[in-house]
Order: sequence, then structure tokens, then C-alpha cells
Amino acid sequence: MFSKACKYAINAMIYVATLPEGQERAGLKEISKAVNSPEAFTGKILQELVKHDLLHSVKGPNGGFHIQGDTSKIVLSEIVEAIDGDMLFTGCALGLEKCSEDHPCPVHHKFTAIREHLTGMLMTTSLRDVADRVNIGISFLKY
Repeated sequence: MFSKACKYAINAMIYVATLPEGQERAGLKEISKAVNSPEAFTGKILQELVKHDLLHSVKGPNGGFHIQGDTSKIVLSEIVEAIDGDMLFTGCALGLEKCSEDHPCPVHHKFTAIREHLTGMLMTTSLRDVADRVNIGISFLKY
């Protein structure tokens, strides 16, 4: 469903959102270790999130990345769109260039319901919602 980069981006955003108040910044090494992602790849992903105003980057010895804005107002669909674009929400399940109600791919009608459900979940689930689940120990970022 999501690209590897998108999975790492979601996990990185969740990790940064779980940091205790007063320690809301995390460095690249810390984030890549926390989400089990290669450091160089994580750096590119984080810069993309900065470019889309989801993260803010501060340079220097006390620098790092922190969430740009209110975590209760950032929804997961924003992270997905920043990294993967809107193909999850609009593209063909089989990757066909043209797929529509009038000219459907073989799984179009079955995938439409899945896409609508997934889109609804991503558009209504805030970063704060998922970060809180991690903070209270009912969800996890790593095994």
C-alpha cells in the first residue's frame, strides 16, 4: 500500500510526536535508529517532510527535527501525500494508466471500497492520535 519511504516517514513523524514536552527535537541518527531506517535514506525523507511543512529542521549542536504545527491537526494523509503523492487516493490498484468506472481494471470495483476506507482512516487519524497510542504502550514503532 505505502512505499518504504512513506512507511519510514509515518514512523518518523510518530516518533518525533512521542517525544516528551521540552525534548521535542530529535537528530537524524536518533530518528533513523528509532524507526529502523537507513540514516541516509531517513535524511532524505525528513528533508521532504520539512519541504512540505510537516517538520522543522534546526541546525547546530542542539538542533534536530521537530513537528511543524499542532500534532492534533496533522493527519496521516498529509504525510502520505508528502512522500507518495496522491496515487494511493486516486491511482489504479494495478498501476494502469487509465482506470475508471467507465474503463475499470479487473479489481477496480473491489479496490474502490478499500481505497475509500483507507482514505477515510488516513484523513481522520491525527498524528496525535497515533502518538498517544505509542506513548501509553498499546501501539509500537518497533518489535
